[in-house]
Amino acid sequence: MLKQWTSVWLFALVTVALAGCGSASGAPAAAPAPQVAASALDTSYANALPLRNQLLLGTLRLEESKWPISAEQARTLVPLWQGIRGTLNSGASAQAEIDALLHQIESTLSPEQVSAIGALKLTQTELQAWATSQGLSVGTGEGAAAGQGSGQSLSPEARATRQAERGVTGEGGGLSRALLDAVIGLLESKA
Repeated sequence: MLKQWTSVWLFALVTVALAGCGSASGAPAAAPAPQVAASALDTSYANALPLRNQLLLGTLRLEESKWPISAEQARTLVPLWQGIRGTLNSGASAQAEIDALLHQIESTLSPEQVSAIGALKLTQTELQAWATSQGLSVGTGEGAAAGQGSGQSLSPEARATRQAERGVTGEGGGLSRALLDAVIGLLESKA
């Protein structure tokens, strides 16, 4: 597992380092950036969740299907999703890095699992229903921390705990992070 984790971070480090490199003359680099294969999941339908959230919520929904995540898949997926969490926490990640991790995650799933997730046509409505089922209120989260500090000095885990205790997450980052933490927790329990 440490070897997989090291590989993910090494790939991320090389990607970021290469993204920061340019030619000395200021001219564009000669070679185009490597392309990540397109996803088999559709994000063009009305109210569709972005790819990351489709994979996250879809992973949870697979547990209720005949194609749940196996222990072997879980061992591979944990460091990949932790890598996604790391990019979200740093705020300085390149989109190419995130796309590469999402491609690896999707590639770890079987074609049947990807098809099952795609057939769900997951939307914001399903994401909000999941949040409600977890006791999380869906909203902007504004005012929730009034007089209690922003929590910026807390670790990601402590911040997620604080948000969960308050029952408030934002639809964008907070709700997506709560979903990410739920999937990582599920996968760690299977690995």
